[in-house]
Amino acid sequence: MTTSTHLLRRRRFLPLFVTQLFNAFNDNLYKTAMVLFVVYTVYSDESQEGIFSAVATGLFMLPFFLLSAVAGQLADMRDKARIIRTVKFCEIILMLIGASGLYLAWQGIAVDEFAIPLMMLALFLTGVQSTFLGPIKYAILPQHLKKEEVLAGTGLVEAGTYIAILTGTIIAGWIPVEWAAGGIIFTAIVGYMVSRQIPAAPPLGTIERIDWNIWRASSNLIRGTMHDRQIYYAIIAISFFWTIGAVLTIQFPPLAKNTLMASKEVASLFLAVFSVGIAIGSVSINALLKGTVSARYAPISVILMGVFVVAFYLVCRLWAANAPTELMGVTEFIGWPMATALLLCLLGIAIAGGMFVVPLYAFLTTRVAADQAARTIAANNIVNSGAMVAGALIAMSLSFFGIPIAEQLLLSAGMCIISAWLGRRLLNAEREAQSAPA
Repeated sequence: MTTSTHLLRRRRFLPLFVTQLFNAFNDNLYKTAMVLFVVYTVYSDESQEGIFSAVATGLFMLPFFLLSAVAGQLADMRDKARIIRTVKFCEIILMLIGASGLYLAWQGIAVDEFAIPLMMLALFLTGVQSTFLGPIKYAILPQHLKKEEVLAGTGLVEAGTYIAILTGTIIAGWIPVEWAAGGIIFTAIVGYMVSRQIPAAPPLGTIERIDWNIWRASSNLIRGTMHDRQIYYAIIAISFFWTIGAVLTIQFPPLAKNTLMASKEVASLFLAVFSVGIAIGSVSINALLKGTVSARYAPISVILMGVFVVAFYLVCRLWAANAPTELMGVTEFIGWPMATALLLCLLGIAIAGGMFVVPLYAFLTTRVAADQAARTIAANNIVNSGAMVAGALIAMSLSFFGIPIAEQLLLSAGMCIISAWLGRRLLNAEREAQSAPA
């Protein structure tokens, strides 16, 4: 029996895994249904669509930047399983808000004045929910798993998350928006019920007073975490990776609609292929490293990611020169010349990205004391989200100034070079730590 199969049969891992699965599925079912509906039904201008997609991404990420310090402290100072159950119960309420916005938009009732702001509010609250779950889903693993199981558990959580993203994204592109409104409420209820099966994970070490001052807590948390060179470079490298991912996912819906002349089902297919690739890369890197937490393959992985981004850009340019005049469905799209090349480039981007990022998350939980793991993940989330919000602002600015979506892909390719340099610095720090006297 493999380590992964073994973990999936154990209560100390399975309920957490399934809860995270439902959480990622619901987040992406809601966000994708909302973005695709607005891009394909409400707006008819590439610049407006790009700005809306960027604003949606920025709103979702903003709570990570503002509240991760408090979330990390809570996760280290309180029972992690209890926090998960509380947050999952709140998800039912916020999905009721989001479903109301989707329903009003579907009915055409005060779409710009009320429905879209209501949907954006729910998206922001979804970000708040994910902010409080984020430090826990990785930090709880060393508490419930054996040391040799942590990398496999991290890979499973990451792969499972992207399979859930894949499923939610595909369904959002294919079902009517009113069905999505009902689906997010149902999923929130089921997710809460599953979360009640997660075993207790009480705080480890000394219980300290929680600092509720957001700015001071964030600043202290980052300073207290980033002094370790391995942790520092892991966090910065992860931040650049997710900024690249954020910019790409912002670009996919308007790119599909305006450059490739593809329907919303194809736009969801793009996001789905991206998620499949991340899942494949997440599992593959564990096999390559044989359970050892290392940045050995980080630089080459992200260089390959950049190469695939450039290839994706070139295919888009060739496609635009001979694009159809009307939106294509999935069958027509797949039959179009260069569709296979386009999807393979996208898959390559995601696989390389998954291979890059998974070991870096494992660094964050295995290079610190168990009672500091959640706060380390929280510090990572603050830096990550700040970088992703910046990426969303850059993408929004490029759209505002009329730079075509296809040309914006080169921004992601350039950022891969910086990520490769950071991956190399992390690998050097890892080797120096291994060679240092005990």
